[in-house]
Amino acid sequence: MISCNIDSGYSRQYRSALGFTRADKAKIFLKASDIKPGIDFNYINDLNERLRGLIRQIHSAIHPDIRVSDVESFNEAYISNAFVTIRDNDILPRLNNQGRRPEEVYFSWMRGYLVCNYFLKAVSVMFGTETCNITIAGDDDLNRIETFKRTPSADLELECDGLGKIRLEIQSGFAGTNDIKRHKVIEAKRIAKEDNIKTIAIHFDIFNGQVAIIRLDDIRDDDINWVTRQQFEGQTVFSIDQDQFVWKLTEKPPSLNDIQEITNDKRQT
Repeated sequence: MISCNIDSGYSRQYRSALGFTRADKAKIFLKASDIKPGIDFNYINDLNERLRGLIRQIHSAIHPDIRVSDVESFNEAYISNAFVTIRDNDILPRLNNQGRRPEEVYFSWMRGYLVCNYFLKAVSVMFGTETCNITIAGDDDLNRIETFKRTPSADLELECDGLGKIRLEIQSGFAGTNDIKRHKVIEAKRIAKEDNIKTIAIHFDIFNGQVAIIRLDDIRDDDINWVTRQQFEGQTVFSIDQDQFVWKLTEKPPSLNDIQEITNDKRQT
């Protein structure tokens, strides 16, 4: 009978013979996790063309009052020019999330970025202001490339009669599942407590052509809509009820009075 006592001392010696003095270095080498694939720019070009098509189709489907004046100019500014900025500032390799390819993360980020910017006119109509009075509050601003990062910060900020300074979390859904991540709610509550600023989520369900308006800092910790999504590695999210969708994209957006009614403090009563 063969008897072999293999201990950690032998394993270290063996890895040393392979050329590694540290176990973590050996794991990286054997998994090739230090070798990163290059960006597939042919794939990126196809994704950009799909983004252009997405905006064209949204443009043709929604109510005329909230369309941008020139959809091709919009695509040039927010897809073509934005991509050049992202590429030239070496942001693409930074776009990684749960092992997904940078190109896929880029496409997901761009969809949200485009929805936020395309519907600025709709937001201005809803809140009775001009688009020039709406400022970017988050850290995904391509105009400030040196601080570009994805954080819980809300996307937009504006002064609003009856509501004061508010932050808007612009979200978009493309598959019919509509959630708000927990850290967005935590951040909204922090801002409300420290700065007395409300945060309103405007969630564009592009798949179903509907929009939900939700006061984030009012969501209770014990709300029954908190659920765990196994497909998102067990993350806890706030699931948006169908009755929280209050606007059809094929119709005019709600007025400021409607928004104030939707976002009042009824959730606390």
